[in-house]
Amino acid sequence: MKMETVQSDITVVGGGLSGVCAAVAAARLGRTVSLVHNRPVLGGNSSSEVRVWVCGATAHGTNRYARETGIMGEMFVENQYRNPEGNPYLWDLIILETVRAEPNIRLFLNTDVHEVEADGDEQDRRIHAVTGWMMGSERRIRYESELFLDCTGDGLIGFLAGAKYRLGREAAHEYGEAWAPETADDITLGSTLLFYTKDAGSPVKFVPPSFAKDITQTPIPLKRVIRSGDSGCHYWWIEWGGELDTVHDNERIRDELWSVIYGIWDYIKNSGQFDAANMTLEWVGSMPGKREYRRFVGDYVLNQNDIIGQRQFEDRIAFGGWSIDLHPPQGMYATESGSKHMHADGIYHIPYRSLYSVNVNNLLFAGRNVSATHVAFGTTRVMATCAVMGEAAGTAAALCAEKGLSPRGLYEQELDLLQQTMLRQDASIIGLANADVADLARHASVTASSSLARIAVEEGGRRYPLTHDAGILFPVEPAMDGIELLVDVETDTVITVELWETGLLENYVPHRSVMKSFKHVAKGDRQWVPFQLAWQPDRSQNAFVIVRANSHVALYQAERPYTGVLAFERGAAPHAVQELEDHDPNQPIVEWSMKKLVRRPFCFRVRSETKAYAPDKAIDGYKRPYGGPHLWVSEPFASGTEQWLMLEWATPITAEEILLSWNDEVNEDLINLHHHRTPFNIIPELARNYRLEAHVDGEWQLIHAQRNNRRRTNRITLESRMETHALRIVVEETNGSPYAELVEVRVYGT
Repeated sequence: MKMETVQSDITVVGGGLSGVCAAVAAARLGRTVSLVHNRPVLGGNSSSEVRVWVCGATAHGTNRYARETGIMGEMFVENQYRNPEGNPYLWDLIILETVRAEPNIRLFLNTDVHEVEADGDEQDRRIHAVTGWMMGSERRIRYESELFLDCTGDGLIGFLAGAKYRLGREAAHEYGEAWAPETADDITLGSTLLFYTKDAGSPVKFVPPSFAKDITQTPIPLKRVIRSGDSGCHYWWIEWGGELDTVHDNERIRDELWSVIYGIWDYIKNSGQFDAANMTLEWVGSMPGKREYRRFVGDYVLNQNDIIGQRQFEDRIAFGGWSIDLHPPQGMYATESGSKHMHADGIYHIPYRSLYSVNVNNLLFAGRNVSATHVAFGTTRVMATCAVMGEAAGTAAALCAEKGLSPRGLYEQELDLLQQTMLRQDASIIGLANADVADLARHASVTASSSLARIAVEEGGRRYPLTHDAGILFPVEPAMDGIELLVDVETDTVITVELWETGLLENYVPHRSVMKSFKHVAKGDRQWVPFQLAWQPDRSQNAFVIVRANSHVALYQAERPYTGVLAFERGAAPHAVQELEDHDPNQPIVEWSMKKLVRRPFCFRVRSETKAYAPDKAIDGYKRPYGGPHLWVSEPFASGTEQWLMLEWATPITAEEILLSWNDEVNEDLINLHHHRTPFNIIPELARNYRLEAHVDGEWQLIHAQRNNRRRTNRITLESRMETHALRIVVEETNGSPYAELVEVRVYGT
């Protein structure tokens, strides 16, 4: 047996998306990291071994402007370009290359950590080392670090270290949760196995194995959706084990899930009820995708009321948006719906105090084992949300190592540093502004070649009959005089519109009525109809205009998107497969859907100018939409022209590093595998070709040229220090948008 010792600043155990993002975040901040994973591929439940969709705050397009940025966002966007077909093996490569790009990470695959050295009393423990066995290589490796991250999902490392945890469901009285049971129990969400099918092109028979279950003798055919063309996560409901121990009974759960998968396939192939003669099994999972096990106790336990109330935590370091999504304990054998969902009115915030142990002073965690109740876990458990918590935990660990602080000490002494560091790295935080004193751009005056001063979606394509209430959302800054709608009217009628506020700046649903307007309209096509909606809110925010249903009226939809503008329809589309998912249609975010209208806004004009796209929005501190789009948008490119944004300082500065964040349209719902495809592989709003220029000795000098950019964040380190009083970002071409769109520019130096 070969015994080794590996020393690093931070040890991350668990190579799912939370562990990957934690390791990458810490490594990018200069810390050495050991990333230890017990499987041959990274990605956890998203990997080719399990193949679960990476879902997150967008909730399959339910939440607006909610796709994750930061490290998870980078992987989403890169996968969109390299793997538009959703090949699970190519997704493995995206994750692997994200890790291998960081020289500060040492990666240990096939290494199962099952020994922990820790000491101290029950209230104040410390981990000194963990030891793992590298399968296939017969290497026993001891990992020594100052800080440890448990990203194992099941929480084995923290458990062995003596960290406090919960297992099962809390009682309702503990946190005042409406969805918690009256009495605490050990019920969890079950595990799932998936399978893939394909058309073989000729008839294929299927002889079921002896252990295949006759599913006609179960509630499955009556209560679950079975179709011959579905595969993968369409069968997420093949779930079982919630009444067992999902770790210690893992093999029993796997065998039961196998029996049902082969039973379902026998039913599809041999019952005569499906068109499946040429269909064959391409892949069947062998590792149950676990949903739930231990949840550690941190300094704060996130609960249902925090989620639904969208609590504004002072220490927020990430956000989520998936519904509280709980499944019946009986899983696939339940006679009730496969899941029930409770939605907030928008995204919710996650506190840093839920990412470190209450009693192990050098342990952080991320993923499905964070400090949350069972009910709150029903939303935090989805993988993209786990990933952004991983980035936060990794960032915190790096700062703890740099400052010589415990995770709790970082919260108490350097919370602002943690949040500002994450914003600089483009992490997924909403509602916090850049306050980095080192960012020279914050003190510059900003001008541009042009900027959008008028919101006008005028090129109508398809007609949209107004059979349901429709919604239009757009920024108001500083005021509006009214709007005009492009309509067809079949007979003389009255059109009613209403102006609503959205409540919280991170929300995109009607919250409070401001005013109404009525207009008598004569019969006629393609009329621009004005409505008096004069409004000057006390702060810049989005307006939500409702156009009430009218069977005599049709709106028009544009063929291209308009940044900062969204379209909605009320109750026009079911939220999900109704036989499987229970969503209350009266929840505002379910009631008002944008899914069928993405990138096709309604045609309208705002009858006043706007400052929502002004040049100084690129330095206003907000990196995501928040009561407005918060980015500079130019006028459309004219033939052969360029658009530019210029920063000027009263006294010369010496630039060393420039950070640019382009608009990657976080309203666009991306996913890693086979849920859906977009009509483009690169986000069209991203700048494709641009250059940076510095004004030196009275002339503009080229300091950097970028070609074929497809990423949101570009970090440009200048080869030599350059003194200048002005910098210019010149956009030559985008990836398809007629506008230059820059979310943020930062400049570092002296």
